[in-house]
Amino acid sequence: MAKNLNSVSFTVLLLVLLTASTGILKSEAQTCSTFLDECGPAPFLGTNADCFKCCKYTYGSPPACKGLVEGSDKHCHCYQNP
Repeated sequence: MAKNLNSVSFTVLLLVLLTASTGILKSEAQTCSTFLDECGPAPFLGTNADCFKCCKYTYGSPPACKGLVEGSDKHCHCYQNP
């Protein structure tokens, strides 16, 4: 039983290392991190999903790949791939 468990653990570790080395596990935060511009009114009263819709409508998709409501004054910030 322990031998089978060790084999499974080794196989899973190997798969994780393989996918990490090939870039498959890159998160959206890593690939979509360059500030594009602001969108909508200030303060932006919607959610992050509303912000992203504003970004896609205003700048297209691509280049807009993420929209976040940020800052104490609640601005909708649009981001693009670097």
